[in-house]
Amino acid sequence: MKIVKIIAILLLIIFTACKNQEKKEEIETAVSETSYNIKTAKTYAELSIKEGGHWEGREYIGGTFKNITQLKIPVEHTDHSWFIRYEGPGWENNKIAYRMYLDWRNCIDIFGKVTDSMVLSKVGQDGFDSYHEKNDWGQDILKAGKGLGIGSIGRYINKEVLHFNKVDSTIAKVENAYDKSTVITDYYGWNTANDTINLHQVLSITPNVRYTKHTIKPSKGVEGICTGIVKHGVNYFTKESENKKWGYVATYGEQTLVPDKLGMAIFYEVETVKEITEWEHDYLLVFKPTTAEISFYFLGAWEQEKNGIKTEAEFLSYLDGLLNELNAKNTLK
Repeated sequence: MKIVKIIAILLLIIFTACKNQEKKEEIETAVSETSYNIKTAKTYAELSIKEGGHWEGREYIGGTFKNITQLKIPVEHTDHSWFIRYEGPGWENNKIAYRMYLDWRNCIDIFGKVTDSMVLSKVGQDGFDSYHEKNDWGQDILKAGKGLGIGSIGRYINKEVLHFNKVDSTIAKVENAYDKSTVITDYYGWNTANDTINLHQVLSITPNVRYTKHTIKPSKGVEGICTGIVKHGVNYFTKESENKKWGYVATYGEQTLVPDKLGMAIFYEVETVKEITEWEHDYLLVFKPTTAEISFYFLGAWEQEKNGIKTEAEFLSYLDGLLNELNAKNTLK
């Protein structure tokens, strides 16, 4: 009998520990960020979801928005579920803001800013998609459509870009530090073309620049992992440095929802790229199969931003300056 009691006690301890761990994991997905002073910040990242409502099929009904630092995406969530404020995490600095659709689209969009203040905490609070209209801080300026937006990840197979339609689970979190804000996303069980992989990605922004550093790490070396720039019928540019270390692809012209002028670019390390190509919706950079980290930089330059770039010639000169910096230092600050 003593042995039976001991076994029963051990089982109870194990069961209680497992329950406590489950509760801990649930709590960790909804911890409010309280130690960051947005009033003095030059960078900011946030993730905001609704609570107090309920799911009806694939839509979240009712509730109010609450900022969190980590989220495991609910199985019900898809595009236009009204659950995540502006549909995914956002990150910004004193020049520009970006957001990533945290659903099957996975594309990255641009919020053009006319102020050097942090604005994301106000975006989408006064109506779910009010940011499509002009506001005192700026507005959503890029139409991503069926494309990759700017600098997001897909898989290019059989002349088509595949998005994140089949994923076992997705976990996203945001971090804010004195001189950098970061969005980290882990995709588990991303299935495309008979391959299933995990993908870890880190998006980070620092003060006083337009670009985001994007680092990805696939769990398996598969063909076709790509990034790109959505097509809007404007001028397209490619350039490699003389030493063939770094290059960029870029577009410039009237390609915003305003409409007015916007430049977009991706800087890539030449040795990581297998092919520069395009398809119906995007200009593409297709990476070589690897399980190593790949880092690249993407940016938007809107003519209405404070002290913004106004012409194509200015934009190309700005890109050449960044290309020279990359070749000298192999990194951007």
